[in-house]
Amino acid sequence: MSVQIRDERFREVIGDTVELERLGGGFTFTEGPIWHTQEHHLTFSDMPADHMRRWSPSTGVTTLRQPSNMANGNAYDAQGRMLTCEHATSRVTRTEADQSITVLASHYDGQELNSPNDIVVRRDGLVFFTDPTYGRMEFFGVPREPELSFRGVYCVKPDGSGLSLLADDFAQPNGLCLSLDQQRLYVNDTERSHVRVFDVNEQGDASGGDVWVTLDGEAEGHPDGMKIDSLGNLYCTGPGGVHVFTPDGVCLGVILMAELTANFTWGGEDLRQLFFTSSTSLYRCETRTAGLPAF
Repeated sequence: MSVQIRDERFREVIGDTVELERLGGGFTFTEGPIWHTQEHHLTFSDMPADHMRRWSPSTGVTTLRQPSNMANGNAYDAQGRMLTCEHATSRVTRTEADQSITVLASHYDGQELNSPNDIVVRRDGLVFFTDPTYGRMEFFGVPREPELSFRGVYCVKPDGSGLSLLADDFAQPNGLCLSLDQQRLYVNDTERSHVRVFDVNEQGDASGGDVWVTLDGEAEGHPDGMKIDSLGNLYCTGPGGVHVFTPDGVCLGVILMAELTANFTWGGEDLRQLFFTSSTSLYRCETRTAGLPAF
């Protein structure tokens, strides 16, 4: 069984079933997949291995960057520049066109960030990211005590100025994504197994933050990577695989995964292929609904 259907609308969004194709393996713990819509390649992090990798249909899996400062979440901005959350340095960085590195965020109120984890860029260039403490733990990062007393969600301007704290009441904030109209920000809390939703204004200020959905199931897995498709459905990793929710919070079903899956993204020529970073492997499947281009 490759899917768990909880609502018949799942068949229209995903299909009656999915066929997982394993594109690569032997990794340590994969994360942060992003698809380049012009060059047609997938970049992803192999976090504990301190290794950023790239996959394309013509070359398969190759090395992009090693060491990578234990990179985790990645995103593209409107110019196609890659933004990266670095566990080992507690920074958010941007790789420029000439491959130089610009630091967008590293400290809040004079104290080092915990370990930026996941990241999303709004169409106007504003950057939102989560800052749990996973990158200060053994295996996932460099063990060290945090300087901040909380685990927050932040917004920063494209030039690295105006870092603002949006919320500080998470146990471990992790995956995040914007709604289709980009007026709401969804953030999941891994330890509490739920997704919260904030209203965000033009300046990037956030209000609200109520629990939107709770992910349930007996299988292994927890909220981590999260994305919106072209119809506004929200996808989130959780027990058993990737859970699919309608824009009003109804769980349509679960794409069941062969390995613990931390993140995913859409790619392919028509953005109807889902790529999954699943612990030691990279997988792909076809869906009936397209994702959104990264830029």
